[in-house]
Amino acid sequence: MTSALTYPSPRSPRPERETAETLLHRLDDPVAIAGKTFRSRLMTGSGKYRTVEEMQRSIAASRCEIVTVAVRRVQNNAPGHEGLAEAIDWQKIWMLPNTAGCQTAEEAIRVARLGREMAKILGQEDNNFVKLEVIADPKYLLPDPIGTLKAAEQLVKEGFAVLPYINADPILAKHLEEVGCATVMPLGSPIGSGQGIETAANIRIIVENAKIPVVVDAGIGVPSEAAQAMELGADFVLINSAIALAKNPPAMACAMANAVEAGRLAYLSGRIPVQGGASASSPLTGRVGQ
Repeated sequence: MTSALTYPSPRSPRPERETAETLLHRLDDPVAIAGKTFRSRLMTGSGKYRTVEEMQRSIAASRCEIVTVAVRRVQNNAPGHEGLAEAIDWQKIWMLPNTAGCQTAEEAIRVARLGREMAKILGQEDNNFVKLEVIADPKYLLPDPIGTLKAAEQLVKEGFAVLPYINADPILAKHLEEVGCATVMPLGSPIGSGQGIETAANIRIIVENAKIPVVVDAGIGVPSEAAQAMELGADFVLINSAIALAKNPPAMACAMANAVEAGRLAYLSGRIPVQGGASASSPLTGRVGQ
Protein backbone atom coordinates (compact mmCIF):
# COMPACT_ATOMS: atom_id res chain seq x y z
CA MET A 1 0.00 0.00 0.00
CA THR A 2 1.39 3.43 -0.95
CA SER A 3 2.09 5.82 1.91
CA ALA A 4 0.14 9.07 1.92
CA LEU A 5 3.48 10.88 1.87
CA THR A 6 4.80 9.13 -1.24
CA TYR A 7 4.63 11.33 -4.31
CA PRO A 8 6.71 11.42 -7.48
CA SER A 9 9.75 13.64 -7.00
CA PRO A 10 9.96 16.83 -9.08
CA ARG A 11 13.71 16.35 -9.33
CA SER A 12 14.71 14.33 -12.36
CA PRO A 13 16.72 11.16 -11.64
CA ARG A 14 20.45 11.72 -11.70
CA PRO A 15 22.47 9.64 -14.15
CA GLU A 16 24.82 7.13 -12.57
CA ARG A 17 27.83 8.99 -13.92
CA GLU A 18 28.19 12.54 -15.17
CA THR A 19 31.37 14.36 -16.06
CA ALA A 20 32.58 17.09 -13.74
CA GLU A 21 32.09 19.56 -16.57
CA THR A 22 28.44 18.52 -16.95
CA LEU A 23 27.81 18.90 -13.22
CA LEU A 24 29.45 22.31 -13.13
CA HIS A 25 27.29 23.37 -16.05
CA ARG A 26 24.19 22.23 -14.14
CA LEU A 27 24.99 24.70 -11.37
CA ASP A 28 23.70 27.37 -13.75
CA ASP A 29 20.48 25.53 -14.55
CA PRO A 30 17.57 27.92 -13.96
CA VAL A 31 15.00 27.07 -11.29
CA ALA A 32 11.39 28.17 -11.76
CA ILE A 33 9.20 29.62 -9.04
CA ALA A 34 5.65 30.30 -10.22
CA GLY A 35 6.87 30.42 -13.81
CA LYS A 36 9.72 32.88 -13.19
CA THR A 37 13.24 31.50 -13.50
CA PHE A 38 16.29 32.21 -11.36
CA ARG A 39 19.88 31.02 -11.57
CA SER A 40 21.13 31.93 -8.11
CA ARG A 41 19.92 29.56 -5.40
CA LEU A 42 20.67 32.05 -2.62
CA MET A 43 17.95 34.45 -1.50
CA THR A 44 18.87 37.20 0.90
CA GLY A 45 17.09 39.65 3.18
CA SER A 46 17.26 43.41 3.53
CA GLY A 47 16.93 43.89 7.28
CA LYS A 48 19.34 44.18 10.23
CA TYR A 49 22.19 45.79 8.29
CA ARG A 50 24.13 48.54 10.01
CA THR A 51 23.96 50.81 6.96
CA VAL A 52 22.17 50.89 3.61
CA GLU A 53 25.54 50.93 1.85
CA GLU A 54 26.57 47.75 3.67
CA MET A 55 23.32 46.12 2.53
CA GLN A 56 23.94 47.16 -1.08
CA ARG A 57 27.47 45.76 -1.08
CA SER A 58 26.31 42.53 0.55
CA ILE A 59 23.52 41.95 -1.98
CA ALA A 60 26.01 42.47 -4.80
CA ALA A 61 28.54 40.10 -3.19
CA SER A 62 25.88 37.42 -2.67
CA ARG A 63 25.11 37.27 -6.41
CA CYS A 64 21.48 36.70 -5.39
CA GLU A 65 18.50 37.48 -7.60
CA ILE A 66 15.78 37.56 -4.92
CA VAL A 67 15.71 39.89 -1.91
CA THR A 68 12.95 39.75 0.68
CA VAL A 69 11.54 43.02 2.06
CA ALA A 70 9.38 43.47 5.16
CA VAL A 71 6.36 45.36 3.83
CA ARG A 72 5.22 46.86 7.14
CA ARG A 73 8.69 48.04 8.14
CA VAL A 74 9.36 49.67 4.79
CA GLN A 75 5.99 51.39 4.68
CA ASN A 76 6.36 52.64 8.26
CA ASN A 77 10.01 53.71 7.73
CA ALA A 78 11.00 51.57 10.71
CA PRO A 79 14.58 52.07 12.00
CA GLY A 80 17.03 50.56 9.51
CA HIS A 81 14.44 50.52 6.73
CA GLU A 82 14.39 54.19 5.77
CA GLY A 83 14.88 54.54 2.02
CA LEU A 84 15.41 50.80 1.68
CA ALA A 85 12.97 50.32 -1.18
CA GLU A 86 14.79 52.94 -3.25
CA ALA A 87 18.26 51.63 -2.36
CA ILE A 88 17.92 48.40 -4.35
CA ASP A 89 17.96 48.19 -8.13
CA TRP A 90 14.64 46.44 -8.76
CA GLN A 91 15.48 46.13 -12.45
CA LYS A 92 18.08 43.53 -11.44
CA ILE A 93 16.68 42.13 -8.20
CA TRP A 94 13.30 40.40 -7.83
CA MET A 95 11.42 41.67 -4.80
CA LEU A 96 9.97 39.15 -2.37
CA PRO A 97 7.62 41.15 -0.12
CA ASN A 98 7.12 39.45 3.24
CA THR A 99 4.46 39.67 5.90
CA ALA A 100 6.89 39.84 8.85
CA GLY A 101 5.24 41.07 12.02
CA CYS A 102 1.83 39.59 11.23
CA GLN A 103 0.28 37.53 14.01
CA THR A 104 -2.91 36.36 12.30
CA ALA A 105 -3.97 35.11 8.89
CA GLU A 106 -6.17 38.16 8.33
CA GLU A 107 -3.31 40.52 9.10
CA ALA A 108 -0.96 38.66 6.76
CA ILE A 109 -3.49 38.77 3.91
CA ARG A 110 -3.83 42.56 4.24
CA VAL A 111 -0.06 43.07 4.30
CA ALA A 112 0.42 40.75 1.31
CA ARG A 113 -1.92 42.95 -0.71
CA LEU A 114 0.08 46.03 0.30
CA GLY A 115 3.27 44.23 -0.71
CA ARG A 116 1.93 43.51 -4.17
CA GLU A 117 1.08 47.18 -4.63
CA MET A 118 4.52 48.19 -3.37
CA ALA A 119 6.19 45.93 -5.96
CA LYS A 120 4.09 47.48 -8.72
CA ILE A 121 4.96 51.02 -7.61
CA LEU A 122 8.64 50.09 -7.78
CA GLY A 123 8.31 48.85 -11.35
CA GLN A 124 7.59 45.12 -10.98
CA GLU A 125 4.11 45.15 -12.46
CA ASP A 126 3.91 41.36 -12.77
CA ASN A 127 5.22 40.58 -9.27
CA ASN A 128 2.66 38.55 -7.31
CA PHE A 129 5.19 36.95 -4.98
CA VAL A 130 4.75 37.03 -1.21
CA LYS A 131 6.73 35.39 1.54
CA LEU A 132 3.98 34.43 3.93
CA GLU A 133 4.82 34.72 7.62
CA VAL A 134 2.19 34.28 10.33
CA ILE A 135 3.96 34.36 13.69
CA ALA A 136 2.01 34.71 16.93
CA ASP A 137 4.80 33.37 19.17
CA PRO A 138 6.85 36.37 20.41
CA LYS A 139 9.58 34.37 22.16
CA TYR A 140 10.67 31.71 19.67
CA LEU A 141 9.11 33.32 16.55
CA LEU A 142 7.82 29.97 15.34
CA PRO A 143 5.28 30.13 12.50
CA ASP A 144 1.61 29.39 13.17
CA PRO A 145 0.74 26.37 10.98
CA ILE A 146 -3.04 26.88 11.09
CA GLY A 147 -2.87 30.60 10.38
CA THR A 148 -0.33 30.04 7.62
CA LEU A 149 -2.50 27.46 5.84
CA LYS A 150 -5.58 29.66 6.17
CA ALA A 151 -3.80 32.72 4.76
CA ALA A 152 -2.19 30.67 1.98
CA GLU A 153 -5.55 29.37 0.77
CA GLN A 154 -6.93 32.88 0.45
CA LEU A 155 -3.84 34.41 -1.13
CA VAL A 156 -3.62 31.65 -3.74
CA LYS A 157 -7.25 32.39 -4.66
CA GLU A 158 -6.25 36.04 -5.13
CA GLY A 159 -3.51 35.10 -7.59
CA PHE A 160 -0.49 35.38 -5.33
CA ALA A 161 2.59 33.20 -5.72
CA VAL A 162 2.79 32.19 -2.07
CA LEU A 163 6.09 31.21 -0.46
CA PRO A 164 5.08 30.13 3.07
CA TYR A 165 7.53 30.11 5.98
CA ILE A 166 6.82 27.01 8.06
CA ASN A 167 8.11 24.61 10.66
CA ALA A 168 9.81 21.66 9.00
CA ASP A 169 6.56 19.67 8.97
CA PRO A 170 6.24 17.32 5.97
CA ILE A 171 2.46 17.01 6.34
CA LEU A 172 1.91 20.76 6.46
CA ALA A 173 4.29 21.20 3.52
CA LYS A 174 2.20 18.79 1.45
CA HIS A 175 -1.06 20.55 2.40
CA LEU A 176 0.41 23.91 1.36
CA GLU A 177 1.56 22.44 -1.93
CA GLU A 178 -1.89 21.02 -2.55
CA VAL A 179 -3.60 24.40 -2.02
CA GLY A 180 -1.32 25.88 -4.68
CA CYS A 181 1.68 27.45 -2.95
CA ALA A 182 4.66 28.23 -5.19
CA THR A 183 7.24 26.89 -2.72
CA VAL A 184 7.52 25.71 0.85
CA MET A 185 10.06 27.32 3.18
CA PRO A 186 10.85 25.06 6.15
CA LEU A 187 13.02 26.48 8.92
CA GLY A 188 16.39 24.98 9.79
CA SER A 189 16.06 26.30 13.36
CA PRO A 190 14.43 29.35 14.97
CA ILE A 191 14.81 32.53 12.93
CA GLY A 192 17.91 34.56 13.69
CA SER A 193 19.19 31.93 16.13
CA GLY A 194 22.23 30.80 14.14
CA GLN A 195 21.66 27.27 15.46
CA GLY A 196 22.06 25.76 12.00
CA ILE A 197 20.10 22.89 10.46
CA GLU A 198 18.40 21.21 13.41
CA THR A 199 15.56 19.81 11.29
CA ALA A 200 17.58 17.88 8.69
CA ALA A 201 15.53 14.67 8.88
CA ASN A 202 12.25 16.48 8.21
CA ILE A 203 13.73 18.69 5.51
CA ARG A 204 14.93 15.56 3.74
CA ILE A 205 11.36 14.17 3.77
CA ILE A 206 9.93 17.46 2.51
CA VAL A 207 12.44 17.54 -0.35
CA GLU A 208 11.74 13.92 -1.26
CA ASN A 209 8.01 14.49 -1.54
CA ALA A 210 7.79 18.03 -2.90
CA LYS A 211 6.75 18.83 -6.45
CA ILE A 212 7.53 22.50 -5.87
CA PRO A 213 10.82 24.16 -4.88
CA VAL A 214 11.95 23.84 -1.27
CA VAL A 215 13.62 26.85 0.35
CA VAL A 216 15.42 26.34 3.67
CA ASP A 217 14.80 29.53 5.62
CA ALA A 218 15.95 30.59 9.09
CA GLY A 219 18.63 29.44 11.49
CA ILE A 220 21.63 29.26 9.16
CA GLY A 221 24.65 30.88 10.82
CA VAL A 222 27.71 29.92 8.79
CA PRO A 223 28.44 28.84 5.21
CA SER A 224 28.85 25.16 6.11
CA GLU A 225 25.20 25.14 7.22
CA ALA A 226 24.10 26.72 3.94
CA ALA A 227 26.01 24.00 2.13
CA GLN A 228 24.36 21.36 4.32
CA ALA A 229 20.89 22.63 3.39
CA MET A 230 21.76 22.31 -0.29
CA GLU A 231 23.30 18.87 0.25
CA LEU A 232 19.92 17.77 1.64
CA GLY A 233 18.44 18.60 -1.77
CA ALA A 234 16.91 22.01 -1.06
CA ASP A 235 16.43 24.18 -4.14
CA PHE A 236 17.24 27.47 -2.39
CA VAL A 237 18.30 28.88 0.95
CA LEU A 238 17.24 32.26 2.34
CA ILE A 239 19.77 33.96 4.59
CA ASN A 240 19.53 37.33 6.31
CA SER A 241 20.84 37.54 9.88
CA ALA A 242 23.99 35.49 9.27
CA ILE A 243 25.03 37.97 6.58
CA ALA A 244 23.72 41.25 7.98
CA LEU A 245 25.06 40.72 11.51
CA ALA A 246 28.47 39.36 10.49
CA LYS A 247 31.52 41.48 11.25
CA ASN A 248 32.01 41.84 7.50
CA PRO A 249 28.63 41.34 5.80
CA PRO A 250 29.81 41.59 2.16
CA ALA A 251 32.53 39.00 2.76
CA MET A 252 30.05 36.71 4.52
CA ALA A 253 27.59 37.16 1.64
CA CYS A 254 30.27 36.01 -0.79
CA ALA A 255 31.08 33.03 1.46
CA MET A 256 27.40 32.05 1.58
CA ALA A 257 27.10 32.25 -2.20
CA ASN A 258 30.10 29.96 -2.62
CA ALA A 259 28.75 27.56 0.01
CA VAL A 260 25.39 27.31 -1.73
CA GLU A 261 27.13 26.41 -4.99
CA ALA A 262 29.36 23.87 -3.20
CA GLY A 263 26.39 22.25 -1.48
CA ARG A 264 24.43 22.07 -4.72
CA LEU A 265 27.38 20.52 -6.55
CA ALA A 266 27.83 17.99 -3.75
CA TYR A 267 24.13 17.05 -4.00
CA LEU A 268 24.41 16.57 -7.75
CA SER A 269 27.63 14.57 -7.36
CA GLY A 270 26.10 12.07 -4.93
CA ARG A 271 27.69 11.51 -1.53
CA ILE A 272 29.07 8.19 -0.36
CA PRO A 273 26.80 6.05 1.85
CA VAL A 274 27.12 6.50 5.61
CA GLN A 275 28.55 3.31 7.14
CA GLY A 276 28.79 2.02 10.67
CA GLY A 277 32.43 1.03 10.37
CA ALA A 278 35.60 2.02 8.56
CA SER A 279 36.38 1.34 4.92
CA ALA A 280 40.00 1.48 3.84
CA SER A 281 40.85 4.03 1.17
CA SER A 282 43.62 1.82 -0.20
CA PRO A 283 42.99 -1.77 -1.33
CA LEU A 284 44.13 -4.47 1.09
CA THR A 285 45.22 -6.82 -1.71
CA GLY A 286 48.34 -6.53 -3.84
CA ARG A 287 50.45 -5.00 -1.07
CA VAL A 288 54.25 -5.34 -1.00
CA GLY A 289 55.20 -8.57 0.72
CA GLN A 290 52.02 -10.41 -0.24
